[in-house]
Amino acid sequence: MFLAVKEFNYKFKRVKHPKTILVAPLHWGLGHATRCIPIIHELVKVGHEVILASDGGALHLLQKEFPKLESIELPSYDIEYSKKGSHFKLKLFINLPHIRKIMKQESKVVNALVKEGKIDGIISDNRLGVYSKKVPSVFITHQLNVLSGNTSWLSSKAHQKVIKKFDECWVPDIDGPGNLSGKLGHLKKPSFSIRYMGILSRMEPKGLPIKYDILCLLSGPEPQRSMLEEKLIQELSTSGRKVLLVRGVVEDESRSETRDSLTIVNFLTTEALEKAIAQSKIIIARSGYTTIMDLAALNKKAYFIPTPGQYEQEYLAHRLKMQRLVPSCKQDDFRIEKLEEISDFKGLSGYKTNQKLRNLFYLFEREREL
Repeated sequence: MFLAVKEFNYKFKRVKHPKTILVAPLHWGLGHATRCIPIIHELVKVGHEVILASDGGALHLLQKEFPKLESIELPSYDIEYSKKGSHFKLKLFINLPHIRKIMKQESKVVNALVKEGKIDGIISDNRLGVYSKKVPSVFITHQLNVLSGNTSWLSSKAHQKVIKKFDECWVPDIDGPGNLSGKLGHLKKPSFSIRYMGILSRMEPKGLPIKYDILCLLSGPEPQRSMLEEKLIQELSTSGRKVLLVRGVVEDESRSETRDSLTIVNFLTTEALEKAIAQSKIIIARSGYTTIMDLAALNKKAYFIPTPGQYEQEYLAHRLKMQRLVPSCKQDDFRIEKLEEISDFKGLSGYKTNQKLRNLFYLFEREREL
């Protein structure tokens, strides 16, 4: 399958004094990287320079989307899930020393860039060590509260402590009724600067004829990504329905294979994925927040299978199910018959995306007070 990088012809009033902004998404699946795509486009559109910074598939994806932009590789958190969802929190706890080590390494890279005068601002999407006191620094997250079961209060306080180091926290959601993140992205009494970005997506609706009965979107750390892939192939390969399965594995070249009515591709860039979603009746995916925003932007019906043990995805899936928007189930419980529930749910529709991103950039454009 041919994959083309989407070309944009920008027409916008350019800033008088362009800045160089480091945009650094976390590599935890592809969601953090993909939701940075509209931000990067808008930064370039108004005249700023952008340096991309990440690792693994997230960096590879951004390099494919923005082949003309400078990029640097950051140290990897190497986050993996356990095979049993119940062990997820324990594994993260064991990895805390490694995470702290990576934060220090990130900080060393950033400090060198600032000292050399190569960057004037920072946008970190959940990369905990990517900030500086010497240039305006922004932290993007939809998790002001971090759910971790009976230790949610502790994980939330720890995360908020990190956020306070930044000049601003940008939340990709709306502040008020109809929001998508619920208690994850909203605090009763915040102690730091929060700016709500609106629903953020790299996608735009397209009126195309339906080609696929089902589109499966996979992403996230191993081994759970592969475990869901195996389960979906087993359930859907003999269903007789026309299915496209996107593995979410970014590689140098696109590869595809067909098994009866099931087509499997390793990844799709924005333009190709936008088209595939538009051409699909229903979407099966993880209930990752970026996926939810993308499907809301495209007004699609879906079925969610949260990653076992990931409290955030389980909460989002449950919330949308209770609102009668999107049905969901546990990974072990999924059967193709479950898809019949979709007709009883409203789907994700009526959301406006990418509202006034330009206004957020004044943080970088004003003179910094020392």
